[in-house]
Amino acid sequence: MGARADRPAPTGDVGPDGRPGAAERTPVGAAAGGRRGSRRVASAVLTVLAGLLVVAALVAPDRPDRLTPGAFLRIPLEGLLGLALLVALPRRGRRVVVLVAGPALGLLAVLRLADLGFRTTLDRPFDPVLDWTLLDDAYGFVRDAAGRAGAVGAAAGALLVAAAALLLMTLAVRRVARLVARHDRVATRVTAALAVAWVACAAFGVPVADDGTTGLVHAHAAAVRERLRDRGTFGGEIAVDRFRDTPGDQLLTALRGKDVVLTFVESYGRSAIEDPGLAAGVNPVLDEGYARLRAKGYAARSGFLTSPTFGGGSWLAHDTLLSGLWVDNEQRHRALLASDRLTLNGAFRRADWRTVGVLPAATQPWPEGVFFGYDRYYDAAALGYRGPKFAYAPMPDQYTLATFERTERAIADRPPLMAEIPLISSHSPWTEVPRMIGWDEVGDGSVYASPAASAEGTDGAGHGAAQARAGYRQAIAYSLESLVSYVETYGDDDLVLVFLGDHQPAPVVTGPGASRDVPITIVARDPDVFDRIAGWDWQEGLRPGHDAPVWPMDAFRDRFLTAFGPTTHVAAARPVR
Repeated sequence: MGARADRPAPTGDVGPDGRPGAAERTPVGAAAGGRRGSRRVASAVLTVLAGLLVVAALVAPDRPDRLTPGAFLRIPLEGLLGLALLVALPRRGRRVVVLVAGPALGLLAVLRLADLGFRTTLDRPFDPVLDWTLLDDAYGFVRDAAGRAGAVGAAAGALLVAAAALLLMTLAVRRVARLVARHDRVATRVTAALAVAWVACAAFGVPVADDGTTGLVHAHAAAVRERLRDRGTFGGEIAVDRFRDTPGDQLLTALRGKDVVLTFVESYGRSAIEDPGLAAGVNPVLDEGYARLRAKGYAARSGFLTSPTFGGGSWLAHDTLLSGLWVDNEQRHRALLASDRLTLNGAFRRADWRTVGVLPAATQPWPEGVFFGYDRYYDAAALGYRGPKFAYAPMPDQYTLATFERTERAIADRPPLMAEIPLISSHSPWTEVPRMIGWDEVGDGSVYASPAASAEGTDGAGHGAAQARAGYRQAIAYSLESLVSYVETYGDDDLVLVFLGDHQPAPVVTGPGASRDVPITIVARDPDVFDRIAGWDWQEGLRPGHDAPVWPMDAFRDRFLTAFGPTTHVAAARPVR
């Protein structure tokens, strides 16, 4: 009682019990309550985000054409099983689940992103065994197109995304596990309800029931097993070669004295001549070009080949066409380079042609040159270009062809030539396309720095796919016009030009579901050349029709060597359609 009497009398608002009233309690109490409320809201938001992140990692599509909001409205079977484990296990068991499932989901997210990226550019999933070697090529592409700073930034960004996926997934799984531990009864009921819903949806074919993660992991595991098995399989295929021991005097006898120029046109695919939005800019170049060549006495026959690659990986197409083997991955590429397989250019060399490789995109050491064994190899430096780059392309196609003519074909008293020339102006990103100029103006390429020869703007408006398609259409038209004009200007009775695409452009240009077919054309003035391939049923002109024959690309070497060898009866075999 005494102590109570010693206290100072309260001032202001006093409650009926003698304690400070609402007017004195509100500022401090409301602030504390507000902070607690904010923390509860923030905690709830983080928990929801953690759950959504886990679900997204399990159901996110790995194909760009399936990236829709509806694709995420699914119940993942793997998520249900994980949730059931968290409900059933004791505290220590939950910790083990978090430590295993968190990083595993992070790796799954990285794998899905890799699949998405590869399907967007190469129309195939990521190969966990072989595609690591492509990281260096990807870095080189970005460096050549956007500079070293852009390449370093892209590489750093990719590493940060991968690290963030591993960390965030682990934190998200831990947060979900804590929620289950605090509300185990509710979690049990929710898990049971979701399981019933999943079974019902699966029974009636409702796409809400999802087990895509299991399928994804199984597919990649099967790919790993296939890669390991294929090592022995491909070694056996390399050893089987009907032309391996053919003497040089029995090879290519029908082309004696001819200059054979084999040209790959980068990203020149069937879509370029059949997709209406692309063909409108490409087909007139081919049709009008053929009319001009016919006026000079040339003829042409065209068909299709099915490429082993799509959207990139040009070297795989080069390997396949020249070796007569299906080379669709890095493992086969390396095995081929380690072999003594007779290539098409090797057959010409054995038959006493001078073989030349002209590779304007080779800006780094190119070990493949040892395998192909050219008598002379021109990389970007050896071509001596002194002009500006055009996006990815180190030099314009017209310059490449003009330099080849000046340094090789224009030389007097030389043996016949066989040249492989991969043209590069139609390489992605199709943002800068050179202009055609007079062949006598090309010189050392410095003319391309002038406004008259500098890059044209792409002939289409818009962004994204529309812009890419417009640039691609214009770039392909330029490359094809360069070839037609080259034959018009420098062709003669002894020139045989074979030009083809290496692969289709990226899906952003073709759209989903495009084939892997590429056009191939032979141009010559000598009618005997076409008599030799009459059995191929290729169609007249520089542009194959929709129903033109289609061969797998690895069939070309043997058919070509057979058709132009000392006997022709095998060449009359019907082509594969």
